[in-house]
Amino acid sequence: MNRKDVLTRLLAVVGTVLVWTPILFAVLTSVAGTISRRMFRFDYLMPAELFPIAFVGALLLIWAARRARSHQRLIGWGFGGAVAFLGGGQLYAVTSGLASGATAPTGWAWALVMTSIALYSLALVVTGVAGILLVKKVHSPGKASVK
Repeated sequence: MNRKDVLTRLLAVVGTVLVWTPILFAVLTSVAGTISRRMFRFDYLMPAELFPIAFVGALLLIWAARRARSHQRLIGWGFGGAVAFLGGGQLYAVTSGLASGATAPTGWAWALVMTSIALYSLALVVTGVAGILLVKKVHSPGKASVK
């Protein structure tokens, strides 16, 4: 195994772990909070709050996918969708007054922002699944050599 293969594998694994971190933290804190308080708790904003971690992970995945020449489109579209949904939802929240509290969290504005957060989380999951597929590809014994 040459040094380029090792770097590509490392990038793929670390990137995948970082992309999944916001989703896994949201689930784990939900389980812990639900058990300790004996009522369902879920912080649906946590994946958005941990976006910088997912951002770094997605960049590493893009780098690994380019080196491996595999799953580039799926990772790129998933990451692009995540950025677009999160950025668009936050921009709308700021311009509509939801972010500052000037507008009550009800109606179409609230539904649009919540939908953008849900679609961001879904796009993050797609990117994470693509990362898992990339890790499997670069760790398979019959893979082509990375150039």
